Amino acid sequence: MATSNDLKNGMVLVIDGQLWTVVEFQHVKPGKGPAFVRTKLKSIMTDKVVDKTFNAGVKVETATVDRREMQYLYNDGSGYVFMDNQTYDQMTLDPAVVAEASNFLLENQNAVVAIHDGAPLYVELPASVVLEITYTEPGLQGDRATGGAKPATLETGYQIQVPLFIENNTKVKVDTRTGEYLGRASE
Repeated sequence: MATSNDLKNGMVLVIDGQLWTVVEFQHVKPGKGPAFVRTKLKSIMTDKVVDKTFNAGVKVETATVDRREMQYLYNDGSGYVFMDNQTYDQMTLDPAVVAEASNFLLENQNAVVAIHDGAPLYVELPASVVLEITYTEPGLQGDRATGGAKPATLETGYQIQVPLFIENNTKVKVDTRTGEYLGRASE
C-alpha cells in the first residue's frame, strides 16, 4: 500500500481487481479546497487509458511487478519462447501478451518481460530497434525531392513507411512505440 502522494510514472496499481500503470500524474493544490492528485492510468490487460483523480493522502494498492531481462528465442507456433538471462529458465508467452512487440522482435534479442504473481503481463522493448528492409519498391529518379514515402517490409514481416531513397537490405532504425521510421542505422 502507498498513498496517492507516492505515485510515480510506471508504478502499477490495483484498482477494482485490475492492474493499471501510471502514465502521468500531477499533484494539484488549488487555492480553495483540499489538494488532490490527477492521474492518467493505462490498463495493462486492455490498453485502455482513463483519467482518475485521487484525494491527497488516500491509500492506493500497489502491485508488485517483476521486470526481468529476457532473451527472445523463437516462436513455436502457439507462443513466443523467452529465456530468463539470470536463471536460464524458459517461458512461453501467449501472443496476446507479446502483442505489438512481435512486430519488432528478432531471435536472440533482449526484451523486458513484466511478471505479476507468476503471470506475464507484457513485453517491453527498447524505444527503438535496428531492423533490415527485406523488400521495398525502387524509388524513381526525381522522386527524392518530393519528401514522399513508400511501403517497406522489415525482416520481421512488419510493414512501415520509409522515404523514397531507402533500398532493399538497408538497416533502418524503427520506433517500437509507434512503428515509425526514424532513420538509417549507422553501421
